[in-house]
Amino acid sequence: MKVKVLKKEENELKIELQGGSHGICNLIQKRLLEDDRVAFAGYDVPHPLASSPIIYLRMKDKTQPEVALIDAVAKVRKVNDAFGKELNRVLKA
Repeated sequence: MKVKVLKKEENELKIELQGGSHGICNLIQKRLLEDDRVAFAGYDVPHPLASSPIIYLRMKDKTQPEVALIDAVAKVRKVNDAFGKELNRVLKA
């Protein structure tokens, strides 16, 4: 997957995930919306045949949006790791 920055301002960030999907965007959006620093987070898939969703976020405070995005991705990875460990435990039983 390739990430392209479409817009980067003091409190806004818009990125394109080339080769991304609803799944990854939905996970990231959910974690962003749990962050009190985030005013708005959403994503769009402009064309259903071209898998290049766009994630957009706007901050409430002076936190840089890329910091919030990196934090959200770290939370997604942590949940994914926990799920993988639990799945391995259950399937080995």
